[in-house]
Amino acid sequence: MRHLAHARACLPADCPAAAAPAGLLANFDGMIYRCRPDDGWSLQFVSAGCLALTGHAAVEFAAGRVRLADLVHPDDWRSTRAAIHAALADGRRYRIEYRLRRRNGAERWVAEHGSGVLGSDGACSALEGFVQDITLRRAAEQALHEAERRYRSIFENAVEGIFQSTPDKGYLAVNPALARMYGYDSPQQMTAMLRDIEHQLYVDPGRRAEFLRLMAAHDQVINFESEVRQRNGNVIWISENARAVRGVGNDILFYEGTVVDITVRKAYEETIRYQATHDALTGLPNRNLLSDRLQQAMHQAQRDGSIVAVAFIDLDHFKFVNDSLGHQTGDELLKVVSARLTSCLRATDTVARQGGDEFVVVLGSQRSIEAVTDTVRRLIALVAEPWSINGIELQVTCSAGISLYPADGQDARMLLRHADSAMYKAKELGRNHFEYFAAEMNLHATARLEMLHHLRHAIANNEFVLHYQPKVDLASGRVVGAEALIRWCSPARGLVPPAAFIPLAEESGMIIAIGEWVLRTACAQNVAWQQCGYPAIPVSVNLSPRQLARADVVELVAAALRESGLAPHCLELEITESVVMRDVDQSLATLRKLKELGVKASIDDFGTGYSSLNYLKRFPVDTLKIDRSFVSDVATDQDDAAIVKAVISLAHILNLRVVAEGVEAEEQRLFLLENGCDEVQGYLFGKPVPFDAFAQAWLRAAEED
Repeated sequence: MRHLAHARACLPADCPAAAAPAGLLANFDGMIYRCRPDDGWSLQFVSAGCLALTGHAAVEFAAGRVRLADLVHPDDWRSTRAAIHAALADGRRYRIEYRLRRRNGAERWVAEHGSGVLGSDGACSALEGFVQDITLRRAAEQALHEAERRYRSIFENAVEGIFQSTPDKGYLAVNPALARMYGYDSPQQMTAMLRDIEHQLYVDPGRRAEFLRLMAAHDQVINFESEVRQRNGNVIWISENARAVRGVGNDILFYEGTVVDITVRKAYEETIRYQATHDALTGLPNRNLLSDRLQQAMHQAQRDGSIVAVAFIDLDHFKFVNDSLGHQTGDELLKVVSARLTSCLRATDTVARQGGDEFVVVLGSQRSIEAVTDTVRRLIALVAEPWSINGIELQVTCSAGISLYPADGQDARMLLRHADSAMYKAKELGRNHFEYFAAEMNLHATARLEMLHHLRHAIANNEFVLHYQPKVDLASGRVVGAEALIRWCSPARGLVPPAAFIPLAEESGMIIAIGEWVLRTACAQNVAWQQCGYPAIPVSVNLSPRQLARADVVELVAAALRESGLAPHCLELEITESVVMRDVDQSLATLRKLKELGVKASIDDFGTGYSSLNYLKRFPVDTLKIDRSFVSDVATDQDDAAIVKAVISLAHILNLRVVAEGVEAEEQRLFLLENGCDEVQGYLFGKPVPFDAFAQAWLRAAEED
């Protein structure tokens, strides 16, 4: 304070600083000054803070031994002086930053704020202001600039793609590597043109939704692999690693991460997988994949009670072709046969090359032996068609042996062995022919006749019962309906599943009487539930092809409603897609009449037939049921997943509800929920149960809800 008091004593009485409180000046973090506008900025007043800032005491400035201009770094003097003069000329305050030399020679960065003081003549008579040490701030800024420079260098020159993006507004920033990866000329072009990441970038738009879901759950994605489109339409594979950057309120500000092109790696992996599971010559599945496909078909048959047929096919006299025309011609023949076999089978069936001139065909989800027979006959006829090579026309036939699951074996090895035995029997009987595994062929014929005999008396003996499987609203988990499924309580066979007798009933014509019994019983039991006070829900009944083709089907439904007293909206009729497409015009007319009754209608097993969008939008239906064959692998098979997503989207566009059947795993449920499926049914939610058990297990719960 001695220096400050001395400085004050040196001030003219009219100096504003002379009246300033001593405590305010002493406590100011920096140096307050008043100086003349001469070349050296001679100080008239300086606060005590000058000592800490410059190393010079106030008395040195007051005595004129040190001038403010003497402390300015020589390299900064001209720019500092010019800035002050420019501000004075414009009549404004000045703020400048420069280097200041302390008494000990050390340099400090300072910020000076000041203004000119005008005298009575209007000329600048003094400069007043303050100077503060900003060395630490300048150092921090320099470090930040250096870090930004290094980051910018990494960002601009990185081999990996780097990005910042928002959940809904596209990319904020990308580096040149990412722009090149996606086919853009520059980062600026990419951020301007690629605004809809979900639809413009990802081949499967659902991947963007999955990206956002993972970010919301974990704040990061690791090795997130997807197919994306480049600007020119080419498709590549990428792997993303990213994190969410959140603000003060925990809101997501943006995502930042890296992208790597893994197209080459994916292609290599696919090549390795393909080579491990496919025959190198024909491209057909090899023994490894055949075993897997056969196991899958057997598991499906266990679930739905269907039949699996294994056809072991061997070319007749193939050795003669190899020996006479050479192995190259033999190889071409094998390729032709492979293509012919594949061309007349369903996508769900399998054609595999067992080795040499042997092929194996797996026919899954078969409902009757007659269907298997028809398919194998077509295969044999197609293989026998002539073909030409090098101007020579050849005709090669084949022999086939057939084994059936579950009748002929419980595992793949046994089925293949039995089919092979039957194939050799076919060759013994003259070739260009097929044979069923002999021991089971006679047994099946006997069992078939016996079943037909008992089936004729089943209705009269009250041997049929209805089991009900719940339909569950996927979003809420509530039971919103039930499907009536027939079971045969045979005194001789026990509880017989429908797959075992419905095909026989269809072929024999008994399905008409059985279908009418199902319809009337389902209506009556639905009314019985409601009379017990349970909530009214729609019950679905399947219409067989023969029923739909009958002229009196509408009258039959009306009579069942009238006699039971069931409200029409509590009855839903399910018709398979393939049945509807047999005679589109008749099906359309029948459906319209049924809808006039007030009942609901649904297309069952959708995706397995050949209905077009043009026909679908004309059909007066309320619901599409996705076939279980697509649902079973929806969580692991990209093709099935894409089909299911497309069906759900199509149905919603047409204002139809979607029911997925055969839901047996949690992964399937999650996939369907994420993709907007409305209702589900399957063993994951409940198996078909009798009338009373359904009421206790499901309707009581719905009533409590």
